[in-house]
Amino acid sequence: MRLFVGLALPEAVRTQLAGLAGGIPGARWVPPENYHLTLRFIGEVESWRAQEIDDALSAIRARPLELRLRGIGTFEKAGRVQTLWVGVEKTEGLIHLQGKVETALQRVGLEPERRRFSPHVTLARCEKVTAAEKLAAFVQGNNLFRAAPVVVDRFCLFSSRLGKEQAVYAIEAEYALG
Repeated sequence: MRLFVGLALPEAVRTQLAGLAGGIPGARWVPPENYHLTLRFIGEVESWRAQEIDDALSAIRARPLELRLRGIGTFEKAGRVQTLWVGVEKTEGLIHLQGKVETALQRVGLEPERRRFSPHVTLARCEKVTAAEKLAAFVQGNNLFRAAPVVVDRFCLFSSRLGKEQAVYAIEAEYALG
């Protein structure tokens, strides 16, 4: 199983984000049902390890948190834009929950996450974008994007199945906050 821990987004937010999609030749836009905020990527695990992960995540206690999406940006690799994203404000509640998830996963034997937590929602994969000027114009034209704050009262363990065009994400377990 290929797993990650994240926050599912309410439909109103997914609809608002879907309204941004388009206008960049070669971009592979994420389907709205796949929009999420990753708290911790886990990767491939055996079923017995998935059960340990579920048990550890079930023990996490944290309060509901307010999620604030703002701004548009990109991640680059070797000078080429790889990902187009909407930023998520690093609130105290979000940092607290992400830290608890990381600690719980390390306690069941997973290696510490090497990448710094950079909360975002991926809008598109851009490896084959042919019009860099359109991508730059998109980011500049939407960099003041704001979504209304939403209260998140649960986090999820997702599975990810790689498909031909896009990965297919499924919620395997939900964990209430509060």
